[in-house]
Amino acid sequence: MTTPRTEHLVLPGVLTAGQAAATVRGILAVQREDGAIPWFRGHHLDPWDHVEAAMALDAAGEHEAAERAYAWLARHQREDGSWYAAYADGAHDDVTDRGRETNFVAYIAVGVWHHYLSTGDDTFLDRMWPVVYAATEFVLGLQQPGGQIGWKREDDGTATADALLTGCSSIHHALCCALAIAEQREEPQPDWELAVGALRHAIRRHPERFLDKDRYSMDWYYPVLGGALTGAEAKARIEADWDRFVVPGLGVRCVVPNPWVTGGESAELALALWAVGESDRALDVLQSIQHLRDPETGLYWTGYVFEDEAIWPKELTTWTAGSLLLAVAALGGHEATCTVFAGDRLPRGLETDCCD
Repeated sequence: MTTPRTEHLVLPGVLTAGQAAATVRGILAVQREDGAIPWFRGHHLDPWDHVEAAMALDAAGEHEAAERAYAWLARHQREDGSWYAAYADGAHDDVTDRGRETNFVAYIAVGVWHHYLSTGDDTFLDRMWPVVYAATEFVLGLQQPGGQIGWKREDDGTATADALLTGCSSIHHALCCALAIAEQREEPQPDWELAVGALRHAIRRHPERFLDKDRYSMDWYYPVLGGALTGAEAKARIEADWDRFVVPGLGVRCVVPNPWVTGGESAELALALWAVGESDRALDVLQSIQHLRDPETGLYWTGYVFEDEAIWPKELTTWTAGSLLLAVAALGGHEATCTVFAGDRLPRGLETDCCD
C-alpha cells in the first residue's frame, strides 16, 4: 500500500497528516481487488457512494486505486447506461436492489471529471467518455416537462416520475461535469445544456415539482452543494435553516426533529459552505464531528444519537470518510476538488423559462 499524499489534507482540529493518511488507508482497506468500494466489507455498494470514495482517493493522490473504481463501473454498466442501486459487498453479480436511480447513475460524470483534473490523463477521459455519455442519456430519459428528473426506473422498465430535490441537485452537479467533459473533448452537447438549464430553473423556482422532504437536511443544503443556487441566493438558503439543522459542537442533523447528527451530511454541508465562501464556518462544522472518528481504522461512524450519547448505526462507512476528505481537500486548496465543487467553475447550461 502506498503512502497517501496528505499535505493538503491537514486541517487544524480536523486532521493531522498521520490521521489523513490513516483515513485514506481505511478506505483502501475496504476496496476490493476488482476496484469495488462498498460501504464497508459485508455491506452493499451503491454507485453514488462508490464514486464519492473514489474521489477521496484521488484527492489523496491514490490515482491507481481511484481508476480501478471507475473501471469497475465501466465493466458493469448496463446496456441502457445505468447501474443497479445496490450490489452486495460490491459483487457485480449479487444485486440487492434492482432499481436504477437517476442520481446514482449521473454521479459518474462528477468522478470522471475529478479524476481527469487530478491526473490530466487524456487516455482515461477518452476511455470513460462513452460511459459518461450513456449514463447521462439514461438520466435525461427521465426528465419531466417541468425540468425535474424522475427518481428512478424499475427493473421492468417502469419509470418513477416523482422527483427528489436532493437527487436532482446532485444530478445538476453531474450534468455540469458531463458538459465540462464534453467541452474538453470538443464534442458539444446542446441538448444537455438545455436540460441542465431547465433542471436548474425547476430547483430554483419550483419547489412544488419535488416530493416534500423538507425535514431532511440534504434538501436544505444540496441545491447549494449541487451548484443550482449560488451567490446571495445560496447564502440566504443556508442562513434560513441553519438553527434548524446544525447542532453546535456535534454536527448536522440528518432529519428534524430527530436527535441524530451524521458525519456525511456534516461534511457535505462544510463543502457547501466552502463553495459560498464560508470557510470559517465550514471548518467549525468539520471540527464538530471529530467525535465520530474511529482512531483504530481512521474511518468515521455514520452518526451519533446525542440524547442517548450513542453511536448509531455501528457502521464505519467509506462514504462518510470520503465526504470528510473531500471537504478538507477543498478547504486545503486541492485544485481538482475546488474546481469540481465550485459551481461557478463548471458549465451551467442555458437558463430557461419555458417550463413556467
